Amino acid sequence: MSLAFTKKIELGFVAPYFQLLEPLTGKKRDLNELASSTATVVMFICNHCPYVKHINAGLVKLANDYIVKGISFIAINPNDAVNYPDDSPENMIKIATKHNFPFPYLFDKNQEVAKAYKAVCTPDFSVFNEHMECIYRGQLDNSRPGNNIAVTGKDIRTVLDALLTATQMPKEQIPSSGCSIKWKHFGFAQNNF
Repeated sequence: MSLAFTKKIELGFVAPYFQLLEPLTGKKRDLNELASSTATVVMFICNHCPYVKHINAGLVKLANDYIVKGISFIAINPNDAVNYPDDSPENMIKIATKHNFPFPYLFDKNQEVAKAYKAVCTPDFSVFNEHMECIYRGQLDNSRPGNNIAVTGKDIRTVLDALLTATQMPKEQIPSSGCSIKWKHFGFAQNNF
């Protein structure tokens, strides 16, 4: 496992369009269909990463708390499922079912979406406003496997609450940390951004 951190980039970029398979339903889902007119949280997660496993229940609680407020959540698995079969679409179905994900869990087979969003690790979070402009790139909260801090989703909750109440956004955005995305190798050095 290689520890990686969310890449800091200028906020305000518009969410790149995508259309990806949702293994649970067998349907292609796209950003236009899934995005909210209030806010949209795009999460790069996977099945096997201990950092993601650690927060799965917290992600479900966060999403359930905010979906009713008009906020959309989209989870995307960007990992190479050939070399990391635990991250296969079949196992995505098992994980989504086990945790009762209230959000779509999509498979980025060609890893083009992860690259477009400049995702680096799992988990990797970006929050977009009603114009699909990025207003937050950072951690869920301070909890990590083994640090005995409860998973609350505090950092993303603060951003979503500020957006919903039209109050000032938090200035500090702490990068998320987790396993590096398992990039496919095409016979050349992979650019991990």
